[in-house]
Amino acid sequence: MEKFQAAMLLGSVGDALGYRNARKENSATGTKILEDLQKLGGLDHLVLSPEKWPVSDNTIMHLATARALTTDYWCLDDLYREMVKHYVEVLEKLPEHRADPATIDSCSKLKPDNYLLAWHTPFNEKGSGFGAATKAMCIGMRYWKPERLETLIEVSIECGRMTHNHPTGFLGALCTALFASYAIQGKPLEQWGRDMMKTVPLAEEYCKKTIRHLAEYQEHWFYFEAKWQFYLEERKLSEDTESKAAFPDHYDAEERDKTYKKWSSEGRGGRRGHDAPMIAYDALLGAGNNWTELCHRAMFHGGESGATGTIAGCLFGLLHGLGAVPEGLHQELEHRAELLHLGEALHRLSTEENCHACVGEAHTAERACGLLHPDLLKETELLPVAHVSLSLRILKRR
Repeated sequence: MEKFQAAMLLGSVGDALGYRNARKENSATGTKILEDLQKLGGLDHLVLSPEKWPVSDNTIMHLATARALTTDYWCLDDLYREMVKHYVEVLEKLPEHRADPATIDSCSKLKPDNYLLAWHTPFNEKGSGFGAATKAMCIGMRYWKPERLETLIEVSIECGRMTHNHPTGFLGALCTALFASYAIQGKPLEQWGRDMMKTVPLAEEYCKKTIRHLAEYQEHWFYFEAKWQFYLEERKLSEDTESKAAFPDHYDAEERDKTYKKWSSEGRGGRRGHDAPMIAYDALLGAGNNWTELCHRAMFHGGESGATGTIAGCLFGLLHGLGAVPEGLHQELEHRAELLHLGEALHRLSTEENCHACVGEAHTAERACGLLHPDLLKETELLPVAHVSLSLRILKRR
């Protein structure tokens, strides 16, 4: 539970640290940011208060996703309606947190009062940004078990599509959700990228079944895969070996800025759904359990450091907890109490799943798709298998 709470906290810490730099847009470089940090006394002397170190829409949307995931929903459709409700509720707060236009535009098109079409938004040519990736780590925390992979894929894609209905955008949500699940599973860090790439075809199969007009998506689909394949080859991680990531001998802040720009699609590292998780992942590979080094690589660069910091901080918390992080960075953090509460709730819900009340084929089906409401579980013990199966078919799988 402590690591779940650390993940929620450090995702927001990474957001606050990076957001302050990202607000400067193209005027800041990694070298200048690190120089300014030293003038402030370094990481150990920072106190992240809401007034001086506010969080961005990355945290606001991640909180909204986590709130939905910790409600008492019966099935995935109900979960999506909860997400829509929470996203629309925070819509008015987003502009003050410098939300990206795609998030604001898509949230304004969500339909909380339409029971059947609440979460359906059209394909968005401009929806390739990082916003879907930065709000999805908690999905991997909720559905981290290997047997819940199918659910993780569906929920992360549908969640991503609500605000970033573009393959580069919503595949970023799949990526960060998967990485969070890998961290909890204890999977070696070097495998994460390869295993994510092996999961993308499963996501494509899901989309083929659920997206009516897939043609407009397909021309953008392979961009995400191509960029990640290039990255894994550059780091010598594309083969199924136990080798460590290969970094350049000289990889200071200036060189990192150049590299992050090279991975981007428009010259600003971390702007899109493919490179925001990529930079965060690269930072984790290079930093190990060193929090300061992680910040240098993920939160203090000349790109979208709020986005990459959010993802990297959350994943670091799942891997290493809070032990190496100066207390000043999280003791007065904005939304601290709710972040801790949601971390505890995500841990409890993800580890206390119990399907033993199901019987026959209903038991098998329910194990594959998740939980039913506790009251319905009690009733299934008294129903014939055929009736339970019918109930499961009526309820969309949770």
